[in-house]
Amino acid sequence: MANSYFCFKHFRIEQSNCAMKVGTDGVLLGAWATVKSAKSCLDIGTGTGLLALMVAQRNSDAAVVAIELDGEAVIQAKENVEASPWSNRIEVVHSDVRSYCSDKTFDFIISNPPYFNASLKSADTHRTLARHTSALSYNELLSCVRNLLAPQGLFSLILPYDVCSEFIELAKSHHLYCSRLCKVMPLPNANPKRALMEFSFIDTDTILEELVIESGGRHCYSAEYKELTKEFYLDKL
Repeated sequence: MANSYFCFKHFRIEQSNCAMKVGTDGVLLGAWATVKSAKSCLDIGTGTGLLALMVAQRNSDAAVVAIELDGEAVIQAKENVEASPWSNRIEVVHSDVRSYCSDKTFDFIISNPPYFNASLKSADTHRTLARHTSALSYNELLSCVRNLLAPQGLFSLILPYDVCSEFIELAKSHHLYCSRLCKVMPLPNANPKRALMEFSFIDTDTILEELVIESGGRHCYSAEYKELTKEFYLDKL
């Protein structure tokens, strides 16, 4: 059973009422994404508020809107934000992003989206909502990003590696192009399991990267993974 909280260096995540707990995917994305120059940021499907808080920590100038559909997660995300050092810069909004209206566009959008497209659904409806594309399809997500992203903005997300090519092709139909792609391997010489991706409206060559999480066995983390996440994890990996 997952812990009811997760402590980072500069903030704490309470997660007892959230379907999806703090995991490697979210931490990877929040640490990897290009957030430094953004002034206005949108976190789609914030859950516990993890990505919104990571963005706020990494960028002291960023104002963050964190959207979440699940009501219980919204309450918990608001509590986590209020308890953080950046509560004045993060707004948690209870909304379906498909119907979310904003009078401005965002120069950075981030999402750890639902991706269990073909898997069996959980008996827990909140967990199903958080992790299945029946709640938010890839096409719907990209449509929302296209409408909410500023002309020079960036969109960052993490997906299973085996769907990244499909997603990249679908994104092109929304005039979004993959500018950066990181293959994430659990171990050296293993097949990639995740893809960290960044998109913009500018059609340019894709910067290719690789990241190995564990270098020699379970919980023996690679130097690059420790370097990427060093500003967040409380204890040394």
